[in-house]
Amino acid sequence: MVEIYTAAVDKGLEGVVACTTAVSSIMDVTLCYRGYTVEDLAENSHFEETAFLLWNDKLPTATELESFKSEISESMSLDPQLIEVIKKIPAKDVHPMAWLRTAVSLLAHFDSEAQDNSVEANRRKATRLLARMGTLITAFESLRQGREPLSPVKGKSLAWNFLYMLTGKEPDAEMVKVFDICLVLHADHELNCSAFATRVTASSLSDMHSAIVSAIGALKGPLHGGANEQVMLMLKQIGTVEQARRFVKDALANKEKIMGFGHRVYKHGDPRAAILKKMSEKLTNKIGEGHWYEMSSLIDDTVQNEKGLLPNVDFYSATVYYSMGIPIDLYTPIFAASRISGWVAHAFEQYANNRIYRPRGQWVGRQGLKYTQIEQRRG
Repeated sequence: MVEIYTAAVDKGLEGVVACTTAVSSIMDVTLCYRGYTVEDLAENSHFEETAFLLWNDKLPTATELESFKSEISESMSLDPQLIEVIKKIPAKDVHPMAWLRTAVSLLAHFDSEAQDNSVEANRRKATRLLARMGTLITAFESLRQGREPLSPVKGKSLAWNFLYMLTGKEPDAEMVKVFDICLVLHADHELNCSAFATRVTASSLSDMHSAIVSAIGALKGPLHGGANEQVMLMLKQIGTVEQARRFVKDALANKEKIMGFGHRVYKHGDPRAAILKKMSEKLTNKIGEGHWYEMSSLIDDTVQNEKGLLPNVDFYSATVYYSMGIPIDLYTPIFAASRISGWVAHAFEQYANNRIYRPRGQWVGRQGLKYTQIEQRRG
């Protein structure tokens, strides 16, 4: 007897509960990591502490935090042999996420514990992955600019080192703080596409590196990680505040999509967008280019008033990153440098209570066909 499913399955699994999780939650307009609101953590925590929270289901003691930060600091540098290999990966005219996907996969070849799936080994590999993601991204930028990659400075935070290795200059303290908050805001987001990809790969008991490479592949897609790039490109194309007025009215009249608005889960506003909006106003004015914020705010107000759509995390993060002098096509890799903390937390949770993902597909094709000899077939 052929089993036929009659229950409808929503496209994209929208609304389908695929697993239980205690990593992060979204309830109406409240995003929490392990029970702490993202607003609370953005104001009071920092990225390394937030990663510890996501991995350990508790805020660290002072001793635990210093130990964790020390482990990260000791793990940031890349193996010299790996550097020689990644120098050979084409970097010109290559999508940075494609390069990062390959580079992270290569990390496994230089990790003696790559195939060890014990809890202890996975913790150590996770720390190395967290520590090296930013180092890889900045190495990519150096290599495509024809420069030697810089080594991280021990004792400095992941946010500080990222900005330093990107520019070769000691970063402004305010910019470091803002960037660190951005990393906290992007650290996890419940069962998003890349987190689900992480869990699906981990559910086969594949290794940690493979799970993270799966996540990077999912994040690379423009429907998931690339929206903030598109927002900044849109703003640059518009050019001025006055032109922004015409742009948004024409776009709405023609029913064209305006990047950075709406969200699959948040129906009443993305809490991260409110934090980033304030940062955008402050930073664009700091660099003397307040028109970027003015344009964004005008578009935001118009879309809300005309369509009732609210900005998501990507809309204002675009101008925040731009104010820091970060190349536009690195916005999504930065997303990965933050979200690695959440991906790892989901992998840990999956490994600890595992059953391989094996959903069914609702059959919509033909049935009962009989094979015919090739000479009897007609085109």
